[in-house]
Amino acid sequence: MTVTSAVITLFLLMDPLGNAPIFLSVLGKLENRKRRLAILRELSFALVILMIFLFFGKVILTSLGISTPALSVAGGVVLFLVALRMIFPGRHGGIAGNSGEADPWLVPLAIPLVAGPSSMAFVMLLATQEPGRMTDWLTAVLVAWLIGGAIIFAADFGRRWLKDKGLNLMERLMGMILVVVAVQMLMNGMAQYMATLKDSVP
Repeated sequence: MTVTSAVITLFLLMDPLGNAPIFLSVLGKLENRKRRLAILRELSFALVILMIFLFFGKVILTSLGISTPALSVAGGVVLFLVALRMIFPGRHGGIAGNSGEADPWLVPLAIPLVAGPSSMAFVMLLATQEPGRMTDWLTAVLVAWLIGGAIIFAADFGRRWLKDKGLNLMERLMGMILVVVAVQMLMNGMAQYMATLKDSVP
């Protein structure tokens, strides 16, 4: 996988266009300055979490006894489910939660909206499949995070320009792309597993 494809995939997984309205809704009661600080805080939390899974993902997988093909297949399944949610969106209330807090910390904005299970699985997959390219994967995470964060910060302006229908259309288009990525991950995982079985046969 190239750095560009990793950036695009992570960007799709973070789903900033889909998450921006949720950020605005959850933090809508805060004044402008506090809302921007809260958005920056939650994005920073998400970045730290992704970095932990990027650099220590291999240790986590080894301790749990999870193989790379299994992670690839599992990641493809999760990606596929996320893509279906993007193409056929439902209500976001279950994701954002209804805690009643005007300024919730960490959950649900940083986790699971920005740094969700699919994003964590994907960065772990990158780190375990090609550990010699950690600089590339670090760059990909930072670039995807910066682009996604900029979109969330500019959500007010984007919403006035695109309106809700425009944002929904773009989210569904990204979902279609993510379906293809998910299928490719599933195929790669199955191919790796079959190759492992073939090599183990005497």
